[in-house]
Amino acid sequence: MRSLLVRLHRWFGLFAAVFLFIAGLTGAVISWDHELDEWLNPHLFRSTTPGQPLPSTELATRLEAAEPRLRVRYLPLSVEPGHSLGVFVEPRIDPASGKPFALGFNQVALDPVSGAVLGQREWGALSLQRENVLPFLYKLHYSMHIPDGFGLQLGVLLMGILALAWVLDCLIALVLSFPSRAAWRRSFAFRWKAGGYRLNFDLHRSGGVWLFPLLLILAVTSVAMNLREEVMRPLVARLSSLSPSPFADRRPAPPNRPVEPLLGFADAVRLANAEAARRGWQMPAGGVMLSSPFGVYGVGFFEVGNGHGDGGLGNPWLYFDARDGTLVGSSIPGEGSAGDIFLQAMFPLHSGRIAGVPGRILVSLCGLAVAVLSVTGVVIWARKRRARSLKDRSPSSMQRAAATA
Repeated sequence: MRSLLVRLHRWFGLFAAVFLFIAGLTGAVISWDHELDEWLNPHLFRSTTPGQPLPSTELATRLEAAEPRLRVRYLPLSVEPGHSLGVFVEPRIDPASGKPFALGFNQVALDPVSGAVLGQREWGALSLQRENVLPFLYKLHYSMHIPDGFGLQLGVLLMGILALAWVLDCLIALVLSFPSRAAWRRSFAFRWKAGGYRLNFDLHRSGGVWLFPLLLILAVTSVAMNLREEVMRPLVARLSSLSPSPFADRRPAPPNRPVEPLLGFADAVRLANAEAARRGWQMPAGGVMLSSPFGVYGVGFFEVGNGHGDGGLGNPWLYFDARDGTLVGSSIPGEGSAGDIFLQAMFPLHSGRIAGVPGRILVSLCGLAVAVLSVTGVVIWARKRRARSLKDRSPSSMQRAAATA
């Protein structure tokens, strides 16, 4: 049985080493993507025009009127002093071709006072230019920039499948790390003075043992990030009841026929504020998004500057039908069934934001550890393969082979 587990661990490690190495290093960086992005691209995030900011919904209306080929899909409802209004957009459908317009960008920075366009970029573009490097690394982390095909997000699916295998491999590695009860202490030890191969082996084995709970969390949450509707939600639903989800319970429209909303952002915010008042919420509406494939508006409630949900399980969201304004779902951190709360915890755990800045630091260190474990695992395989090759070429081995020929 142990020999089978060794082979499974080896095969997975060799196949996934490059992917996990890249995912580990990029994960260590993108734990701070917003801060690093703003530092690299102040022209996209800063605005110094004096005056009172205009309502965000008015700025969105002006942008769509100035460029009718686009539709705003995410809109912050307030901005920090001295900051621009970062808006995500998507192309409308070209009536002549029946296909989305080629915009060349999906993010626009607006002056919150004048509404002027300060800059724009294609978030996630395959580019290492200064404006694109952080979004490039973020998308590389979860999809390896593998192009979509056959109507599927192939990169997202591949990384999700790898994450599933990683969950199993974490358990296999834990079993292999304890070959006997008598020698269990060795599985936690690092032979720092030995150096060379012995230290490499300890970094791989003992490092994995010490970090096992964190690595398993990263693996499970990776499945939830990439295969939420395909795997994680159906699996959790077998163990716990789940609240209705407008994204799990609706079939998405084809890309060339998105659901055309009959309500605007201002209507969605008005409905959300009324529902929040009915529930006794004190938090202001902080952002609104439109999901064209599902015909759903989502309104998040958070203080200005906290749109990323630092600390706890994130921000509460309310969801409304984009055509008739019906409340179709909600996500309230800490509320719902055990399954609801488990799913709510996936992104905060994966990003470390559940514990604020200390959690993000820990996730960055874990990302580096994943990269180290990938490299040390390949070194162990290469060393053993070389040893086997030398043994096969030894005189005694060659004599035995000749005798049996």
